[in-house]
Amino acid sequence: MPVSLKKGQKVSLTKDNPGLSKVVVGLGWDVNAFDTGGTFDLDTAAFLLGDSGKTTRSEDFVFYGNLKHPSGSVEHLGDNLTGEGAGDDEQIKIDLTKVPENISRIAFTVTIYEAEERRQNFGQVSNAFIRIFDEVSGQELLRYDLGEDFSIETAAVFGELYKHNGEWKFNAIGSGYQGGLAALCANYGVDVE
Repeated sequence: MPVSLKKGQKVSLTKDNPGLSKVVVGLGWDVNAFDTGGTFDLDTAAFLLGDSGKTTRSEDFVFYGNLKHPSGSVEHLGDNLTGEGAGDDEQIKIDLTKVPENISRIAFTVTIYEAEERRQNFGQVSNAFIRIFDEVSGQELLRYDLGEDFSIETAAVFGELYKHNGEWKFNAIGSGYQGGLAALCANYGVDVE
């Protein structure tokens, strides 16, 4: 039975699952297509962060333009342009054994592509969630449903994996940002062209 989290809740992934090394982070959402008439393209990303809370190099930002971290620890499985259908809209694979020593947290974010131009925001997105499952067994370990906390935000941090005393834990964050991907990149120390 997966753990269902509330905002701000933290839970250990590896404590109750000894030997867990390969997980998949699934993110999903539904959109209200009637709000703008335009299509929505939501994009997930993973920021690999050091103790400072910042990336240490540009490759620590894994997204549709950089699908795989050089360490092989984080791999984005590709951009879903519509978010149609049930289940995960985008997935990111994590190999916990390959995460570099200098990385203490991996933040998972979702942004709305060209949100300003398309006049779109997370107020028009519903049923957003993040879940983590064991890649080997397929068993869902945890799930966090974000609820309807957002209105004008164009980017959101859904949650993060972090190392604490040799254990991997998950923190359900659910915080929104205005300014889309650029705001997240600035927050995490990624230089944007």
